[in-house]
Amino acid sequence: AASGQWLTAAASMICVDEGKLSLDTKAGKLIPILAKYMKAYINLRHCLTHTTGLEGEKTGMGKLLPKSKFESLEEEINHFATKREIVTNPQTEFYYSHVGMNIAGRMLEVANRKTFDRIVQEKLLRPLKMRSTTFFNYDNLFINPSVGAQSSANDYMNFLVMLLNNGMFEGKRIISEKAIAEMEQAQFADLPVKYTPPGTEGLHYGLGAWLMEEDAQKRGTILCSPSFTGTWPFIDRKNNYAAILLVQSPSGEKGKEIYAQFKAAVDEALGL
Repeated sequence: AASGQWLTAAASMICVDEGKLSLDTKAGKLIPILAKYMKAYINLRHCLTHTTGLEGEKTGMGKLLPKSKFESLEEEINHFATKREIVTNPQTEFYYSHVGMNIAGRMLEVANRKTFDRIVQEKLLRPLKMRSTTFFNYDNLFINPSVGAQSSANDYMNFLVMLLNNGMFEGKRIISEKAIAEMEQAQFADLPVKYTPPGTEGLHYGLGAWLMEEDAQKRGTILCSPSFTGTWPFIDRKNNYAAILLVQSPSGEKGKEIYAQFKAAVDEALGL
């Protein structure tokens, strides 16, 4: 689900912590075919913030749900390089799509010389004891960093607790505090929004997550990464708790309303 974008951004920031790439690393440096088709200038930050300027999917729920005809992430990015038009310069407008996150995933593959699912397993899922979580799709074997994650409530809570603890989990450092701060900072907050999913209108975006509320410095105080199916994981830094809402059937455009009711109930239960 799209909630996996928070995981993809976190895995990317671990690689930044390790010095394998930076948010300014140009995609064309790692993926030559992007350079060949005049798309070398896109960097990792553009990819993680939906500001690549490349043509996205046609809007609408059905268009954004995963349907893959590619056998690998490499093959999909080759398709982006040759077939997706340059709509505008990067960092000039926000357009939510699969393009950026999946280019980011391919950048991680090249930088680490491993497949994306293995990178996430080694750097994030295993250290967080997320044993039921995977980006590996057994139906068509396709890895999709944007919408391909499958997880459980218990697993994802471990990830949220790590974020809430500024990168620490069970006494071990998973992600640097600096990286966590970058993930939770509003990115390109002044850009025009060309497309954003239902329920996220008016919200700023960090790296892989939306800022439901933010402070005067535009750093998120409540952050979430909702899925189109209705899953709403979030952390509330003001009240220092994390929670995840899972629904049995897709909630569509009512997702934000259900989330608001759920959060209000949690806040009341906690006496807030």
